[in-house]
Amino acid sequence: MQNRILIIEDNQDIANLVSMHLKDNGYTTETANNGQTGLERAQSSAFQLIILDLMLPKLDGLQICRELRGQHINTPILMLTAKSSEVDRVLGLEIGADDYLTKPFSIQELLARVKAIFRRIECYQHAQDNETNKNIIIGDISLDADTRIVKQKDRAIDLTAKEFDLLWYFASHPGRVYSRSQLLDQVWGYGHDGYEHTVNSHINRLRSKIEDDPANPEFILTVWGVGYKFSTELEKTQAV
Repeated sequence: MQNRILIIEDNQDIANLVSMHLKDNGYTTETANNGQTGLERAQSSAFQLIILDLMLPKLDGLQICRELRGQHINTPILMLTAKSSEVDRVLGLEIGADDYLTKPFSIQELLARVKAIFRRIECYQHAQDNETNKNIIIGDISLDADTRIVKQKDRAIDLTAKEFDLLWYFASHPGRVYSRSQLLDQVWGYGHDGYEHTVNSHINRLRSKIEDDPANPEFILTVWGVGYKFSTELEKTQAV
């Protein structure tokens, strides 16, 4: 089955060019030229990737990304931005975008990013298919890989897609210390220098949701001068 890609871009020339090259590479595409239409299509149809411009009429890309992630629609998002501000790129990544490209970009660069996203999806699905244990229970927290539901003491915890991915990765490798750049590479799929604070902000939000005392965490521990690790002091079990 061909991967379906939704392109939300108000510049028709760019949308047509991107669509043409994606089709030449075997993808199926649909386009939307404003944020409201793009959001409605993303909500109502099954796409494997959304290419999302940041500056759009009616609804901007950050609003669309925030709305989709708030509805637990976890379709990967490649954000396009003409802005040079680092704040805009970081904000997009922190609210759930999977990668970004700054305009102007080359078609070869865009295709490389698209292929990289699909490779990460395939690797994740392959790992899940070969994983006999789909649940992790550690301390009073349980994670379900199929439903992506996290519970603590039978209380559901509302996590974003990236927060779940980060928590699952930590809980799957208790005791192992990761630098911020390693977490960027393993969870986000890229290693851009200077974006380590994206990891920091996600860890801070995770701690605020799962720790009784975020200032003195039990689960996600800081290893000063190196990075972070998941505690080995808590009892861990796995169940099918």
